Amino acid sequence: MHRTVRRHLGKMLAGTAIAVTGTAVMIGVTLPGPAGAADDTRGGRTGTAAVTGTAQGERGDQGDRAGGSAAAGQAPEPGVVEAAPAEGEQGIGRDPLTDAELERVAKLALTPSQFAAGRDVDGNRGPQHLATNLGEIQPSEVDDAAPPRRAEVSYYDYRRDELVTKTVNLATGKVERTGVLKGVQPSPTRAENREATELILASPLGAGLKQDYQDAMGKPLTSVDQLWVNGGIYRADREENVPAALAECGTHRCVRVTSKVRNGPWIDTRDLVVDLSARTVGRIG
Repeated sequence: MHRTVRRHLGKMLAGTAIAVTGTAVMIGVTLPGPAGAADDTRGGRTGTAAVTGTAQGERGDQGDRAGGSAAAGQAPEPGVVEAAPAEGEQGIGRDPLTDAELERVAKLALTPSQFAAGRDVDGNRGPQHLATNLGEIQPSEVDDAAPPRRAEVSYYDYRRDELVTKTVNLATGKVERTGVLKGVQPSPTRAENREATELILASPLGAGLKQDYQDAMGKPLTSVDQLWVNGGIYRADREENVPAALAECGTHRCVRVTSKVRNGPWIDTRDLVVDLSARTVGRIG
């Protein structure tokens, strides 16, 4: 079931990004070097560029025209990196949300009782935070000189299997709108992809992943930190021949994981689906 995709020396595999749409999975991989995906940090392995300017004679001519500030063949002065300007407490207009605004929204969006009632992907108190974005202005506010800034916050409550959205007015501090939806599954977060991989490693169905890692690296796979993982939502209502263990996917929050050895080859785990709501692992295909 599991295959290790290896890069042949001197060749490059190029493809598209991962897209999981329910009925099909398309995986494309770009391996810029022996290490693999560009998401890994490899200490400069993503390439460098040297700016050498024009030919020596042209540099001399340019230096003469600029008043002799640079001699022909002389290395240019090192660049100066300026510090980013200080970020204000409150953004202006359509500026991205500031750190202070994000912190304020996190406190305003949920009441203490709402927080205590929800559960995140690990089963801890509080719903799983998915995203916080700058909200759209209302049609009636388009011509306003300074329309109010709002934040749109989304959570997934694993206790109730509900997507919860909150609209917070940053000027007044009030929650203007609350939405609760079932059966709506936004893309998983990094924390959810990590938890899904943890559940795979703890499951008997993760034996193939561990064996592929052992074959590729010559050492055991004992932690998700040894992998780079990504994932997409899996829905049972868009698939055929769904195993019983995954029949609730769509109502439950289910993730199909793709994995890669850090600084190494890809490992095919597309046949494994994790029901994060039930905390179970199933195999498809």
